[in-house]
Amino acid sequence: MEMDERKLRILQAIIDDYILTGVPVGSRTISKKYDMGLSSATIRNEMSDLEELGFLDQPHVSAGRIPSAKAYRLYVDTLLKTGKIPDDSEASLRSHFSGRIHQMEDVIDHAAQVISSLTHYTAVVLSPKGVQPRIQTIQLVPVNEDTALVVIVTDQGMVRDSVIRVGRQMDSDTLYAISRALTAELRGSTLQEACEKMPSIFERINGNDRVLQELYGFLSEGQKTPRRGHVAVGGTSNMLAYPEYSDVDKARNFLSLMETRDKLADIIRGSGGMSFTVRIGPETGVPEMADCSIVTAAYSTRGGQQGTIGVIGPTRMQYSRVLSILNIIGHQLTDMFEGDGE
Repeated sequence: MEMDERKLRILQAIIDDYILTGVPVGSRTISKKYDMGLSSATIRNEMSDLEELGFLDQPHVSAGRIPSAKAYRLYVDTLLKTGKIPDDSEASLRSHFSGRIHQMEDVIDHAAQVISSLTHYTAVVLSPKGVQPRIQTIQLVPVNEDTALVVIVTDQGMVRDSVIRVGRQMDSDTLYAISRALTAELRGSTLQEACEKMPSIFERINGNDRVLQELYGFLSEGQKTPRRGHVAVGGTSNMLAYPEYSDVDKARNFLSLMETRDKLADIIRGSGGMSFTVRIGPETGVPEMADCSIVTAAYSTRGGQQGTIGVIGPTRMQYSRVLSILNIIGHQLTDMFEGDGE
């Protein structure tokens, strides 16, 4: 028995209907809702063949059929091979990142919230694994008589900034001179390496101990981000809205997994490039996600490092919409981190 064009059309209709309703699909539903020019009896026979081929499951004897993981895999592979991924209001999606956000962690947190709100699934966004930003420039700008704004620009195209106390009034020329000296000493250093260099810098830049002490504290805080990278999760509770997770134990196991950031990062982190990774049901290899699909894409930073954006949803997720959203936001994050337009 082979998969012919008619079976494909019927399977497509069943998948589309089940994604929309979450209700097992019968032959009469397909006959009434989809103009195929086929009788209910013909559709029913084809559905029996699709079940025998492993593309449909029948949860109850008297119920309709639901797509299997094998069916979703065929559906997704067809989407990716034919490139049938809609634009999905690209201008609207880009507006979510129209404001300038300086900290990489803040951008990643924001991206997770945006993706979860647009898809209504759970979103996970990972910074590049174990990548520590390297200092490009350090600037000190006077704010008032005893405070200054310290701005550190990194090679990842992002900015870290904080207000520090300078202890006594310093004019802009003095702060500029200190900025140039610090940039010369620390350019190319990670935040951790910069902290290690600070004691020797204290000896060479005299009369500015208060400024350097404040800067040292700022650098120390900045380099505390775990080497596994930043993991942002958005919309964890979204999954509880789907009947697949109406079972209390299943929901509890899923929520517990979402709280384990290291394990979650290992599950989500995909391979390189902007190509998509789609894992469906058992393909995730995670018992708590047996009824889930995970869709991921990559984004790049200025240093060529790659992070991952991902969506976790039920196996009947709207794959086309999710792929479109991840494609657009992945490119938007790459634009931001690579510093386009700066």
